[in-house]
Amino acid sequence: MSQIASILHADLDAFYASVEQRDDPRLRGRPVIVGAGVVLACSYEAKALGVRTAMSGGQAMRRCPQAIVVQPRMSAYSEASKAVFKVFEDTTPLVEGLSIDEAFLDVGGLRRISGTPVDIARRLRADVLAKVGLPITVGVARTKFLAKVASGVAKPDGLLEVPPDQELAFLHPLAVERLWGVGEVTAEKLRSRGISKVGDVAMLPEAALIAMLGRASGRHLHALAHNRDPRPIEVGKRRRSIGSQRALGRSPKSAETLDAILAGLVDRVTRRMRSAGRSGRTVTLRLRFDDFTRATRSHTLPQATDHTRTLLVTARALLAEATPLIEKQGVTLVGIAVGNLENEAAQQLALPFDKASNDELDSALDHVKDRFGTNAITRGILLGRDQGLTVPMLPD
Repeated sequence: MSQIASILHADLDAFYASVEQRDDPRLRGRPVIVGAGVVLACSYEAKALGVRTAMSGGQAMRRCPQAIVVQPRMSAYSEASKAVFKVFEDTTPLVEGLSIDEAFLDVGGLRRISGTPVDIARRLRADVLAKVGLPITVGVARTKFLAKVASGVAKPDGLLEVPPDQELAFLHPLAVERLWGVGEVTAEKLRSRGISKVGDVAMLPEAALIAMLGRASGRHLHALAHNRDPRPIEVGKRRRSIGSQRALGRSPKSAETLDAILAGLVDRVTRRMRSAGRSGRTVTLRLRFDDFTRATRSHTLPQATDHTRTLLVTARALLAEATPLIEKQGVTLVGIAVGNLENEAAQQLALPFDKASNDELDSALDHVKDRFGTNAITRGILLGRDQGLTVPMLPD
């Protein structure tokens, strides 16, 4: 691990909303909400009034009645992301994308030609603003974890370096939610025991955290609380899973509607898998309920596949298993992901005893959609239904 603060975490500020404000001067300095039914993104002016991502549109407008609501423009966000990543790659060849609006950059080897990491971070921010027209925040630190924390603290439109000799002095006063992996449930467990700061976590023996949170989470948080994160920047890192999700709002959904939504998500995911040359074994269903709690169900197949029918049958079985919980708690989000991914070249080929499992239909449908557009052909159960937005993502 580098002994100097040479890792940058660069994160665009309120990305979708910032693109809208860039493209429409009337929105600048005003509270902007992207998405009507569910808040996909919001400007910092809206955040200051209590609006949050994934909040229902109605709740957001009650908190911020003066907000301006705009429809999402995914193609504009995709183009902006590509332009920003071009700036990243012009800065250093060592770029690890995390999402379309954030990345890690290793600039440790550029001191002689580009200056200090902070100098590079300043130029990066200036270049993104000049070339793409968007504000970006950069954290500079010795580890990936701490660089990401630094950018979070510096937001919006900021730059923060954490020198190696000040790491724990910076980290320990922060709230426990700043630790990766600490969501609402884990934070409540910790706070109920009087643990509210990262420094409180650092003071606990690892064994105590394991007893409290389980082996994996306990060891993970103990390491992060001491800023132990040996992971290097990974260039060209491929996804561990490919997924898609759909926010549904709070109105009741029939079994038929949920099945249609699930089928649309599986179609979307499997097409992306085939386009990326990936196949997978583990299907995971993700659900969010009316009370904002979440649940997952998963099943691992005996061999990797990218066949839509096979993965849809598996996903439907997982949905059926979760139906009693859905009926009891109401569902506001459905997601599907395929993990344990393999490259197609490494896929174990099976003899075609089951004619329905071959990929001829999938290939034909992909060809039609590639040539005539995603909506050129679709399932009968999806006709006339809103299939939601296709969110831009990094290449698979």
